[in-house]
Amino acid sequence: GLSYALLDCAGPQQWPYPADAREGRSRLYADGVFATANGRARFIVTAHRGVAEQPDSRHPLRLVTGRLRDQWHSMTRTGAVARLFNHVEEPLLYMHAGDLARRGLNAGDIVKAKSRRGELKIKVAASDEIREGQAFLPMHWGDRYMNGAGSNALTLSTFDSISKQPELKHAAIAIEKLDLPWQLVGLRVSDPAAALEIMQEAQPLLEHFDYATLTLSGRESPVVVLQAYSTEAPANQVIVSIDRALALDDESRSLIYLDGRRGISKRVLVENGRLTGARLTGETAARGWLKDMMVDGLSADAVRSWVLAPVARPPASAPPTRGRIVCTCLDVSEFEIVSVLSECSELAALQARLKCGTECGSCVPELKRLRAQHAQAELKRANR
Repeated sequence: GLSYALLDCAGPQQWPYPADAREGRSRLYADGVFATANGRARFIVTAHRGVAEQPDSRHPLRLVTGRLRDQWHSMTRTGAVARLFNHVEEPLLYMHAGDLARRGLNAGDIVKAKSRRGELKIKVAASDEIREGQAFLPMHWGDRYMNGAGSNALTLSTFDSISKQPELKHAAIAIEKLDLPWQLVGLRVSDPAAALEIMQEAQPLLEHFDYATLTLSGRESPVVVLQAYSTEAPANQVIVSIDRALALDDESRSLIYLDGRRGISKRVLVENGRLTGARLTGETAARGWLKDMMVDGLSADAVRSWVLAPVARPPASAPPTRGRIVCTCLDVSEFEIVSVLSECSELAALQARLKCGTECGSCVPELKRLRAQHAQAELKRANR
């Protein structure tokens, strides 16, 4: 009974709304009639059955898949919104710190995750929300954002015979550390529509690398972020194509550094006093603070002589950057939250000051974790 004409005339309606109804029903099946041939409900008695695949010596980790806080399904819509990447900006496989240490891994290392069906190259991250023996991989990332199939490369095709629900949440995997010394980072500020066009042009180039990701960052002015890793440098034409995709191919407008002996090349674009693009090849130490400056739209005047330097920290003359965003709704960073916690440790006071967690509320659990971590650190300092 619902129609666009009814919605335009009378506004939102309760579903279900049968064709002969004057209003929607407050509860489904309140009349005792179900969507079966005889109108009666069907109850199915099932026996408990464990997961289809158990870990073993060759695949010792339990892979659990699920969603990220700020993303939805395969990111067909949320993946076009730059600010939703600010909380988690790239594909990551989360593991317990103990499991990382036993395998000689550090956060940010690239590994090959292998199941009995396929494999996926991805960065690892430590998480205190993951049990030992487990690993968590968000389901959203696919070949639009990386040169891999995402979690589908590892999960099973097993499904329940009655509900047809697939068993995508659990699989057994193994982890192997990879050594990919050659790196490239590409960054480009643009408007939202142009950012998606840049990503579409750059995505086919991911296949030239052993591991690569293509994501967004920022807010009103998105920053396209391309990261690539390989055992050795690709053909020069690949780099030329990346520069073209990122609109960094005009040498007359770029700051350029070349060191052919060490295989390092860089180019940076400064427009109207602000950093708007960069491509670092062979040496990428400055990737973090260059991206932060682009995201925050900071003036490049104080750092112009440093933008091509191999330094992981911004120079002292650089404007301060904000770091990881915790509250996406109101654009509140972890740095700002921790700074306020040093003055007032209560959650209510923190929210009153910064307003974080007062919109959709999805960041409140993380605010509570940051508050607990701050309290523990303060207690340790007091006991010294």
